[in-house]
Amino acid sequence: METVVKHFDSLTTRELLEILRIRNAVFVVEQNCVYQDIDGHDEESHHIFIKENDEIKAYLRIFDAGEGWAKIGRVIAVERGTGLGAKVVKAGIDACRNILGRDKIYLEAQCYAIGFYQKCGLAVAGEEFLEDGIPHVRMEVI
Repeated sequence: METVVKHFDSLTTRELLEILRIRNAVFVVEQNCVYQDIDGHDEESHHIFIKENDEIKAYLRIFDAGEGWAKIGRVIAVERGTGLGAKVVKAGIDACRNILGRDKIYLEAQCYAIGFYQKCGLAVAGEEFLEDGIPHVRMEVI
């Protein structure tokens, strides 16, 4: 397995297509949630993914969220329970620090995943809110 970190401009068209395919499969189809996945942040993001045999197994993106913060988003592990989700989150946190130069890092977690993110070193830092009809909460790296 290989962990890859690329800015949007360095992604191949095949990598971008695979990223969009798995994001659509999880966030739109699996979660039955119609929303605008391509939101204007991909172009400014670093895309971090774990791949095996040219298949993306886990993914997230990071970008500078302003005011000294970095944001992690679109976290996916294609096969759950394999440890790849935690591995890609750790790689994302490391990239926020080493590439973006940010120690203040947050994400907006779906509430069912709070325990997973707590195991990855994040803590709840806000009240529950709805995003696209799904309960979320802000979590920050501690």
